[in-house]
Amino acid sequence: MFNYPSGKRYKAKEEQPIHRFHPNYGNRGMTLEEDLNATNEYYRAHGIAVIHKKPTPIQIVRVDYPKRSAAVIKEAYFKQASTTDYNGVYRGKYIDFEAKETQSVTSFPLKNFHEHQIHHMRQVLAHGGICFVILRFSALDEVYLLDASHLLTFWERQQVGGRKSITKKEIEMCGHYISLGYQPPIDYIKVVESIYF
Repeated sequence: MFNYPSGKRYKAKEEQPIHRFHPNYGNRGMTLEEDLNATNEYYRAHGIAVIHKKPTPIQIVRVDYPKRSAAVIKEAYFKQASTTDYNGVYRGKYIDFEAKETQSVTSFPLKNFHEHQIHHMRQVLAHGGICFVILRFSALDEVYLLDASHLLTFWERQQVGGRKSITKKEIEMCGHYISLGYQPPIDYIKVVESIYF
């Protein structure tokens, strides 16, 4: 079991398998995180960018040793609230982003983001970093890059009683579609290059 710093228990959501036919790409069944990790590995291997997934710091509380050669973590706590998923450097600029996916085909729920992540994105923008979110509509297999400044606008709208989600139309208007491929699976640097440089 993992616990948040507040002591609340973390429960992993069981993902339902999605069976789709994708004639062009062999890895489309992968999760957004797997696709982004493969993309970042491709970028590092080809000298394009150095972007890594941030590890989630945990404190292990209880471990069982069923065998001498094996240890099983039975209880652990998140040491602190996480910020965003990925960070690194591209062409001398700091890049920081969060990746989220939804099964919805009409909107992206803002409940997928947490206050501490929004605060972190504000800080990155205030210091001149490139900050954005990568959003995947899993059922449609569409991926968009949305600049953090737009996400903050939608977040603030929610805070004053507005929509609790971003419509897909708003994402299409404010965001940037990322075409999917094989190597790399999600070539977001191409979009970063076109809008930030």
